[in-house]
Amino acid sequence: MIGIQATSIYEPERKETAAELSFKTAIPEHVIIEKFGLSEKRIAADHEHASDLAIAAGKKILQDIDPKSIDLVIYFGSPFKDYQVWTASSKIQYELGTYNAYAFEMMNVSSCFPLAVKVAKDMLHSDEGLNNILLVGGSKESMLINYENPRSRFMFNFADGGAAALITRHATKSEILGSSIITDGSFSKEVLVPGGGSVNPVSTEVVEGKMQYIDVPNPINMKERLDPVSIPNFTKVINQSLEKSGLSLEHLKVLLPLHTKKSMFKSLCENVGLKEEQAIYLKNHGHMSALDPCFGLHLAEKRGLLKKGDIAVLVSAGTGYTWAATAIRWFG
Repeated sequence: MIGIQATSIYEPERKETAAELSFKTAIPEHVIIEKFGLSEKRIAADHEHASDLAIAAGKKILQDIDPKSIDLVIYFGSPFKDYQVWTASSKIQYELGTYNAYAFEMMNVSSCFPLAVKVAKDMLHSDEGLNNILLVGGSKESMLINYENPRSRFMFNFADGGAAALITRHATKSEILGSSIITDGSFSKEVLVPGGGSVNPVSTEVVEGKMQYIDVPNPINMKERLDPVSIPNFTKVINQSLEKSGLSLEHLKVLLPLHTKKSMFKSLCENVGLKEEQAIYLKNHGHMSALDPCFGLHLAEKRGLLKKGDIAVLVSAGTGYTWAATAIRWFG
């Protein structure tokens, strides 16, 4: 049975509270807590980068499994890594001692974990030489935020962390079921870091214009176009992942989504017929690029939210825009 056998997370030591974020942004603390849905988030130390955060999470899983039994390492974390035009996966493979594994990266910003789980499952189905795949991700996207830019306000919850998941063909804890993905490329330029790429190479102008930070060039246009389709697309991929698993919404017991503003989280739970208590909301972690659903799965197991036989869905969305969901059956 191909499934997720283990997960782990790494939380940087430093916490930034809603009160501290309020002081930094001039947004009232109660708004950050009640509307942003954020009580605190983690901030990585200066010496910790995306690869280090992924390695820290991966090491926890490898305490219980021989690193040399890993056949493949896939990095699914933030594209904002230690260096540009550089593979974090190679460093991670070496530092974790998974010397028998080859390594590569998947990048689809925040939507990547449900996609990575699907890819790992599909690779195990198609290649009998693979037995154990380690998914690892890191995020240090708190560094991408310019708190003086009101256009990027909805991203003030960006945070740091590391996460990992072991996918194996000999799983006993869970079974990976169906997936569904939707991409709408008309949103491809709505959220981006304008400076540092080939369009706007590094220059004095880029730095002085703070173009090295993530930005939303036209927030009003994006909101007008995105709001009508966002919850429907979330709901659609959740529905379709269940249908592809021979199930329906009535079978769904636990939702493991990315971190969003509180109103969107409530709407999503309502749309799929769940109470908020049946989902993980990362109010003490914030949004960590693609890591959120992996964090959610880890915390759901730790808190006893998942019961034997439960159907859960990992769901996320990434700017670009892609919505992705993968269903799992939990055995514990």
